[in-house]
Amino acid sequence: MNVEQVRDYALSLPGVTEDQPFGDDIVTFRIEGKIFLCLWLGGSKYDMKDGQPRFAIKLTPDRNEQLRDQHACVTPAYHWNKKHWSDVYYEELDEHTVCEWIKESYLLVLSKLPKAVRLKLLQPAARTTLEGDCC
Repeated sequence: MNVEQVRDYALSLPGVTEDQPFGDDIVTFRIEGKIFLCLWLGGSKYDMKDGQPRFAIKLTPDRNEQLRDQHACVTPAYHWNKKHWSDVYYEELDEHTVCEWIKESYLLVLSKLPKAVRLKLLQPAARTTLEGDCC
């Protein structure tokens, strides 16, 4: 996957918005104002691991630990709470895995929102995006 494919997939999820509160080189994706994905565009002082593209996703502490143990391309997130956020060097993974992890982060953040908001975002038309193939 490339950066545009990651962006397109994130924006395809119900209710997602994007902004750049941390500068021109980082795009955040939110549900109801809550960040679930932070996509690094490169070319800044935060250039890590030879400039490889990466994003930060929010997952449960146990899931973060599991993914870090299983995949060298998953590391504690730079400038985020390392217990809840991981950096993913997504070009080292297959497209399906990347989309599944983005969706997992989305659903975790969605699960913390008020019930009325969850129901609105999970209406039948929106559900097809979540239930279908990722990318």
